Amino acid sequence: MAQTRFTVNGEDRAVETDPSTPLLWVIREELKLTGTKFGCGIAQCGACTVHLDGTPVRSCSTPLAAAEGAEVTTIEGVASEDGTRHKVQAAWIEHQVPQCGYCQSGQIMSAVALLRDNPNPTDEDIDTAMRGNICRCGAYGRIRAAIKSAASA
Repeated sequence: MAQTRFTVNGEDRAVETDPSTPLLWVIREELKLTGTKFGCGIAQCGACTVHLDGTPVRSCSTPLAAAEGAEVTTIEGVASEDGTRHKVQAAWIEHQVPQCGYCQSGQIMSAVALLRDNPNPTDEDIDTAMRGNICRCGAYGRIRAAIKSAASA
């Protein structure tokens, strides 16, 4: 056991956990932020995507040690401090993207990073950025439409 200090959604945190523990389990079990989902456990589906110092990472395969001194943003931290939804979240609702909804927090985290880095993405840019996020319901067309809508907002 070791203490790891990092910032989660703007709040300084310290946890006393094995540094090899996947960040996902620390987020969900220690910090009780359950919006980040467990999907496959092998970094292939994207349901567990969070931002680590602004970069989307698969938290199921990222060890807690990687978060030492870093800024972690989860789906709970995407909205503004006053509770206003992020433009991607608003577009997700507008386009009725979710069906089962399980993958959506990871999808949104990837889309937020895409638009931060590329505010006017092409279809190819969207496909490339979202490639690692699997939607078992097949809502890819609505996902793309929501990203384009958020980009124009």
